[in-house]
Amino acid sequence: MLLSLAPMEGVTGSVFRRVHAVCFGALDRCYTPFVAPPRVGSAFGGKAMKELDPERNAGLDVVPQLLTKDADEFAWAAELLAEMGYREVNLNLGCPSGTVVAKGRGSGLLRDPAALDALLGDVCARSPIPVSVKTRLGIADDAEYEQLLEVFCHHPLAELIVHPRVRQDFYKGVPRQAAYGETLARAPFPVAYNGDIFSPDDLRSLVEAYPATRHVMLGRGIVANPALGRMLRGSQPATLAELRRFHDELFHAYEAEIGGNAVFRMKEWWSYAEGNFADPLAVRRAIRKVRKASEYEAAIARVFLQVPLATR
Repeated sequence: MLLSLAPMEGVTGSVFRRVHAVCFGALDRCYTPFVAPPRVGSAFGGKAMKELDPERNAGLDVVPQLLTKDADEFAWAAELLAEMGYREVNLNLGCPSGTVVAKGRGSGLLRDPAALDALLGDVCARSPIPVSVKTRLGIADDAEYEQLLEVFCHHPLAELIVHPRVRQDFYKGVPRQAAYGETLARAPFPVAYNGDIFSPDDLRSLVEAYPATRHVMLGRGIVANPALGRMLRGSQPATLAELRRFHDELFHAYEAEIGGNAVFRMKEWWSYAEGNFADPLAVRRAIRKVRKASEYEAAIARVFLQVPLATR
């Protein structure tokens, strides 16, 4: 079973990937949070380059994800990525953000299957490296997926990663796994599953229902519980010492990268990770009002000393 790290904007970037690999072992594959292609003739720069710099991703199997509706920009970016040594590029058709969708990107591309068909034909023909896609089921209704799946099956995708929710769901409700099963049955290319895998029981249920499952992408589950990958392979949950080490490595890496903003980035991580503790509310209260690094470190020391881990 292939296990990969999902692209989560502001969460699973290059810092998180590196620290997680050091502390808990690298997953089989990692997808970058989406980056916008540069204009044709220009290079990646700034924040995008921090994600894509091969040196920052050394030792990891990384697939860059692009957010665009422009075939020319996609093809140009794919050329740049190929020159950097990447062997696959992923097109984001899943981002549900209102600003992204309003611009016809991310899951906004699912509104018009004919236009999507044309875009995929163009980028698959022109990209020098294989093209994979991460998608939702549609904008508002599961029924939209029938036509979308037909479109996907027309193209030589490297892989289709299915997050079985529609855009209007965001991340709420139960994933419609039947749509994933239909994709497994019909697609002429590899298929991956993404959505609400938080425990070995979740994976077991998925595989029992769909035995052909070969690739599962982990998002919120592994951000919340960084030992999830090894637990899915039959190993042990994180100990308190391991979780403390991971936290400290992540915090100091963010400090080196973004200075004082590291506290706020760590608060975002805690919004997922507080569930590792028996009293998540106590964790939340401990860090809610801190702003300075010194205040944060003192609060976290109290959390690790006073709040026991939840039973897993």
